[in-house]
Amino acid sequence: MPTEILMPALSPTMEEGTLAKWLVKEGDAVKSGDILAEIETDKATMEFEAVDEGVMGKILIAEGQSGVKVNTPIAVLLEEGEDASAAEAPAPKPDAKPADAGAEPGPAEKGYGGPIGAPVAGEGSVKDAGGKDADDKAAAPAPSKDGQRIFASPLARRIAADKGLDLSAITGSGPHGRIVKADVEAAKPGAKPAEAKADAPAAAAAPAAPAPAAAAAPKGLSTETVLKMYADRETEEVQLDGMRRTIAARLSEAKQTIPHFYLRRSAKLDALMAFRGTLNKQLEARGVKLSVNDFIIKACALALQQVPDANAVWAGDRILKLKPSDVAVAVAIEGGLFTPVLKDAHQKSLSALSAQMKDLAGRAKTKKLAPHEYQGGSFAISNLGMFGIENFDAVINPPHGAILAVGAGIPTPVVEGGEVVVRNVMSMTLSVDHRVIDGALGAQLLEAIVSHLENPIGMLA
Repeated sequence: MPTEILMPALSPTMEEGTLAKWLVKEGDAVKSGDILAEIETDKATMEFEAVDEGVMGKILIAEGQSGVKVNTPIAVLLEEGEDASAAEAPAPKPDAKPADAGAEPGPAEKGYGGPIGAPVAGEGSVKDAGGKDADDKAAAPAPSKDGQRIFASPLARRIAADKGLDLSAITGSGPHGRIVKADVEAAKPGAKPAEAKADAPAAAAAPAAPAPAAAAAPKGLSTETVLKMYADRETEEVQLDGMRRTIAARLSEAKQTIPHFYLRRSAKLDALMAFRGTLNKQLEARGVKLSVNDFIIKACALALQQVPDANAVWAGDRILKLKPSDVAVAVAIEGGLFTPVLKDAHQKSLSALSAQMKDLAGRAKTKKLAPHEYQGGSFAISNLGMFGIENFDAVINPPHGAILAVGAGIPTPVVEGGEVVVRNVMSMTLSVDHRVIDGALGAQLLEAIVSHLENPIGMLA
């Protein structure tokens, strides 16, 4: 029977997206792994892959349409031999509830895609983030295992029937534990039904309790009130895109729910600037040019290893301490910003960090980063020194434990050995989540960062 293809949740924050481009047309044969469409999220344009094979029966959402909610049907896939007329009106499930019901959404009963935040086999993967849990035969009840419904693709059910396999004996590897073609082909006849595991996929698990809602914050002025205030003035309205809405929501939440406190230090950069000049002369033949920001990234990565208790994130009811130094760096793009993550930054050379940062920043500006490249990390850096900003306080990007705000290096008179000398001094502010890091621990982390910046040759050890 026809199967709806749903708008997938391609990232944990995605609520809606733009169907940028269809790469198939009605009547095209589709195989598992084929790219169906390009979908624009709040952060990137990503490819959406087919999970099963069939024929594209009907495209429901035209390319270029924005504001398509997650789990909205965007196309209909037909099984082999089905007539195109069957795609005109796929029968809804009798007990289906409206998509905008107040209840927490569960795994999609039909179509590729699932609820926001649903576990997927590979974080941020387009193929993993999509999946369809469908009924196949209206006349036959869906098989069950231990009272739980078994989710399997139409093709997997047909192959299982042909081979005489019991679906309850097969463990699914598809999204939400769904049984797909590869699982059936790999199954051995006569296998005993698989026992449920504690870490079973979301489709077979009890729905998780929703997280406690944050305390209600005072609301700002309404749109209507603001429009009235400026009704007699010449204005230009700028509609919020998905990225701007996400930034507004996440940073508002961060300031309302995270107990920020701030630690300030200055670092003398004279030794670093001289060392950087020497290294860049040696690396010039390789086309490598190190920036001050590359040294800051390395200094922060090493500091997190020196002060491991500060290399942590807030996880709702616990703290997670990371072993590697995964450092996020804010990159400004048109209409917003990305925070690509340099993973295992403490293990990489300055030249490797420089090359990776240039690559990530370049792809961030064209929205070509994959979710796993800008999600995660325990610590972030926001550097506005290149814009002449002397110092500022940055907002923590949850669930990070801290963010370092970096200002410009400025010639400043300082006292050394009883004499006043001019040094290149850079101001830094560490914004800290007090739930994760206390004052003394934050001070140790900032001290370690300053020490590395003022003694840069040690970063090569």
